Amino acid sequence: MKITTPLTDDVIATLHAGDKVEISGVIYVGRDAAHKRIVEALNKGETPPFDPKGQIIYYMGPSPAPPGRPIGSAGPTTSGRMDAYTPRLLEAGLKGMIGKGNRSRAVREAIVKHKAVYFAATGGAAALISQTIKKAETVAYPELGAEAVLRLEVEDFPAIVVNDIYGGDAYDEGKRRYRCESAS
Repeated sequence: MKITTPLTDDVIATLHAGDKVEISGVIYVGRDAAHKRIVEALNKGETPPFDPKGQIIYYMGPSPAPPGRPIGSAGPTTSGRMDAYTPRLLEAGLKGMIGKGNRSRAVREAIVKHKAVYFAATGGAAALISQTIKKAETVAYPELGAEAVLRLEVEDFPAIVVNDIYGGDAYDEGKRRYRCESAS
């Protein structure tokens, strides 16, 4: 399924755990240090470096851009490190996150409550994923280096819905589907 940012509640309602999507439009990159600063700004009533309403944050570890490319390898990083900050960002209107790995119960509950979605990007496919990134620019916290907030323009960025607004979890479903029962 092809989807475009910013995400709307109507689009999110069509997504279910396990769905494969291709995302086009603008997504933001942010990791631990940036999340901490963004949440601090929100909690102080300050304006964050981008309006989170309808947006997607990609938990990515970028590498330097080779000549002629907007970015180097662009693989997902472990999402759980952002779990302490995610419910507050969802409350502020964030609608999607891309990363790898499981999310905490609090994040999964916040996804349902705030009608958001968590996508997984394929770890180990950083060079391929980078080919979907058409433009990359730093928009906040450049002093954080690889943890700065980036604004990416993407075209057909591949991802899989892991957690949906219905409480679905593709990781749990996969474990159930392929669990081997021991013979008694």
